[in-house]
Amino acid sequence: MRSLSALLLLVCGFAFASELSGVVTIFHAGSLSVPLEIIEERFETMHPGVDVRRESAGSVACARIITELGREDCDIMASADYTVIDDMLIPDYTEWNAVFATNRMVVAYTPGSRHADEINSDNWIDILAMDEVEWGHSDPDADPCGYRTLLVLQLAEEYYGIPGFYETLLTNRDERNIRPRSVELISLLESGHLDYAFEYLSVAVQHDLQYVDLPPEINLGDPDKADMYATASTVIAGSSPGETTAVSGAPIAYGITLLSNASNSEAAVAFLEYMLSPEGGLAVLDELGQPPFVPCRLSSGTVPGSVPASLTGLVEQL
Repeated sequence: MRSLSALLLLVCGFAFASELSGVVTIFHAGSLSVPLEIIEERFETMHPGVDVRRESAGSVACARIITELGREDCDIMASADYTVIDDMLIPDYTEWNAVFATNRMVVAYTPGSRHADEINSDNWIDILAMDEVEWGHSDPDADPCGYRTLLVLQLAEEYYGIPGFYETLLTNRDERNIRPRSVELISLLESGHLDYAFEYLSVAVQHDLQYVDLPPEINLGDPDKADMYATASTVIAGSSPGETTAVSGAPIAYGITLLSNASNSEAAVAFLEYMLSPEGGLAVLDELGQPPFVPCRLSSGTVPGSVPASLTGLVEQL
């Protein structure tokens, strides 16, 4: 039988949880849609007074909505590339950034894709170069998966020793096969309009797609190969209209933050406590093929002392 003090703690804890209310708005990378849907549902069950509302877009596009369109209703942003938060939101829109998960690039396809019965990790470069094959990727100016595709192709040219491979493959790609978000390519694969698409492993797993597992030397998923990845680079649109910025290859790492002007910071911080806990959101990510960092790590752009006190036990300095 529970002691009276334990029962009071339980009741008081539930009452405190129930006090949280209002809307928490999250802008997030499309590749986080499936795990965040589950995390949202579980969090709202714990806190029935809170309504979590999610808006997905390419991570760069999410940041631009905040910086250029002035969306003041955003409480949390989760990016497929943590450097987007460091470069575009710190220090004017937030002061900290928790790196919480990794991923790797794959070539996704369906049983109906041309040459689906023969493609593998050795010949995918030949198959994607075929004239009859339709392949695509997301917009590099809006979505990290898009510019990571270009980096992977550059690395592949060097890894396989095929001069001109990068330019040849891009020439073979119809520009109509470029979409704002990588997850938008899934319906094109399933409908047969695309044969292959560059996706994150987690997205392929979550949507039951077949995929080619690319070598660690080019898939941006191995932290030990950071120096190798850094030899590739591309240029994308900058944080302000008319500007450009260079992006170098690096191991894939996701970041999340609380906006400084969050309209419902109390409930948003509670969501982040659940999101970044090993038994909560990080466990969901792990189950869905997206390895989390446990504990999460603060990016180098984080302003010292800026992390909410209740989150300090869940993060460590990068």
